Amino acid sequence: MKKVVFSIILVSIGVLVLIHIAYTPPLPNLGELKLKQEYAIKPVPSVDHSLFEELQKDFDSPQEVTEACIECHNQRHKEVIASSHWNWERISYVEDRGIASMGKSNVLNNYCIGASSNEQACAVCHIGFGMTNDRFDFENARNVDCMVCHDNSEEYHKGSAMAGYPDRSVNLSEVAQSVGRPQRMNCGVCHFYSGGGNNVKHGDLEEALLSTTREVDVHMAANGMNMTCVDCHSADNHNIKGKLYSVSSSDENRLTCDHCHTETPHTDRMLDLHTARVACQTCHIPTYAKVNPTKMEWRWSEAGRLVEGKPIHETDTSGVETYLSIKGSFRWEKDVKPEYFWFNGHATHYVLGDKVDSIPVQVNNLLGSADDRRSKIYPVKVHRGDQIYDPETNLLIQPKLWAAEKGDSAYWKDFDWQLAAEAGMKRVGLPYSGNYEFVNTEMYWPVNHMVAPKEEALSCEECHQREDSRLAGLNDFYMPGRDSHAGLDLLGKLLIIAALAGVILHGLGRIVAAIRNKEIDAEEINTNYNQ
Repeated sequence: MKKVVFSIILVSIGVLVLIHIAYTPPLPNLGELKLKQEYAIKPVPSVDHSLFEELQKDFDSPQEVTEACIECHNQRHKEVIASSHWNWERISYVEDRGIASMGKSNVLNNYCIGASSNEQACAVCHIGFGMTNDRFDFENARNVDCMVCHDNSEEYHKGSAMAGYPDRSVNLSEVAQSVGRPQRMNCGVCHFYSGGGNNVKHGDLEEALLSTTREVDVHMAANGMNMTCVDCHSADNHNIKGKLYSVSSSDENRLTCDHCHTETPHTDRMLDLHTARVACQTCHIPTYAKVNPTKMEWRWSEAGRLVEGKPIHETDTSGVETYLSIKGSFRWEKDVKPEYFWFNGHATHYVLGDKVDSIPVQVNNLLGSADDRRSKIYPVKVHRGDQIYDPETNLLIQPKLWAAEKGDSAYWKDFDWQLAAEAGMKRVGLPYSGNYEFVNTEMYWPVNHMVAPKEEALSCEECHQREDSRLAGLNDFYMPGRDSHAGLDLLGKLLIIAALAGVILHGLGRIVAAIRNKEIDAEEINTNYNQ
């Protein structure tokens, strides 16, 4: 018994030694380690603006703060005036349009529809002062709002429907002395709350990112890299890397993961082969809206319900608004699985005056296909809803939504679609027949934030499977494990049959050979015996 136990111990030790000898530890991802080291070093301000005498005074207007900034930064305003954040319209090449001017001033969406005739309210997210109408002076340096991007006190905020001016409670002197490198809140005040509330539009950009964990976003996690927006979205001459997909049509100044991580970020060749046609976000953002829900559907057709002549709002048990008289009904979702589309960086958009050629109307459309070698598979939030439409002119309508008082045709005050449509279309110089309906629309938002830890990235099986594949909606290419192909299936069956036949024939051959060998051996034995 002791010998048996001793033998088992020796064999176990031998197996462990062999495993140790044969095991090759994974190589460290040197690229990832380099990035971690680079971004672990946080920039330190070299200037303390509170020491400048020019800023140690009471300012009567925000324009005076801008003038003080320009005294030292005497050419920076020209860079801002040339930037995308300043101009709500820019000239670029657009597929199927040629050279065209596009931007927030003429591109519609299926949230608050459009800025035209509503500038005074929409300007809460413009980096300027005094945008009350379409005659805003985009060349006036005094209109540039330096504070909205550079305030580090977190005290600065624009007033509601104040044409881009700061709220009256803001201490301009305190803010002017607290400027510095843009922080998360500077970007988030617009990008987190666009569309009328937290996480309404993007789904992957919301206030939870101000202080979060690695499970929500590995880049911005307080217990991780703790990066800020401008670590990735850096700027040269105030031209910030990255373009908003909702209003950008050309594949210029896009910001993608491989800008930092390269196109071969893994230590696994098979995974790196995927990056040629699969965006990093597809595997590394399994879900979005992880903390707070995002708006997935908006029905303008249900707006206008009043109780005793007054607008109402309704919420669900979690406090999320599901109905507003001024906007209609909403459907929200949390921890959402993206939809997936081919995208080559180019997009089309519905521009004021375009004829509706299909329903649902795609107010923007991501271009790309499996046959386009520039295209990659991207995760996308699709926002669906309906909005006002003229069935006779076949145009989407830009309604007038905002006004300070009743009686100015604004829907949010008068609740009359007829007046709002007439006033809005007159303002943008387009015909209105006097008839309106509501038409279904879709809008596409690629998901780029809320990157999960690598341990939570999608497994191969979540795409390469017959049932419930993540990529079930992309059927313009063949995917192993998900798709069947008559020719390939037949070839596979034939190979299996051939293999089985080979094994069987080989086995029969061995048996026959063994029998014949026995017969030969028997004959030889008999022959030798007889001799």
